[in-house]
Amino acid sequence: MLQLPNPPGAIAIDAKFPLESYHAMRNAADDTAAAQYRRAFAADVLKHVRNIADRYILPGETAESALMFLPSEAVYAELHASFPDVVEKSYRARVWIVSPTTLMATLNTVRAVLKDATMREQAGVIQKEVHLMLEDVGRLDKRVDNLQKHFELAEKDIREIRTSTDKITRKGEKIEEIELGEGAEPEEIAAGAEIHRLDRSGG
Repeated sequence: MLQLPNPPGAIAIDAKFPLESYHAMRNAADDTAAAQYRRAFAADVLKHVRNIADRYILPGETAESALMFLPSEAVYAELHASFPDVVEKSYRARVWIVSPTTLMATLNTVRAVLKDATMREQAGVIQKEVHLMLEDVGRLDKRVDNLQKHFELAEKDIREIRTSTDKITRKGEKIEEIELGEGAEPEEIAAGAEIHRLDRSGG
């Protein structure tokens, strides 16, 4: 049973080999016997086809077709060359007859289908992850924008604080100049000193 995703679903492979009727047909002594064995061979193949269709094509459980494996290229070639009506009936029964060579080709096709299904599944996962990542990027962008606004507000506050500190510093320097007499004319400093002497002498 090949477990494939839906569609097509699980596909059964059943090995059937109508060896006795094939050898009897090939070794027939005359045309009459050959015709009889040919009918027997065709009947055996169609019986296998019906059994596979009845057992392995189950609606809702398996794929709509199954594979009948003939492990002989000679039998497969004889069937397709001399019994096209049997092959056509197998197609209508949705049973595909395969040989070692064509089975490998079928399995390669199945592998490609599985690979394609896996790629589609992975593509869906990647698409989902990309969508989630884009949502995260959107949230990050909003948070960066908010942080930028905070930075701009903080920068504004820092500028205002520096303006205030500069004003305070300048006022402090003026007060210090007044206390030390810095910036006064020499005559004003001398007059100030004379007044201090008079105060000390009691005058």
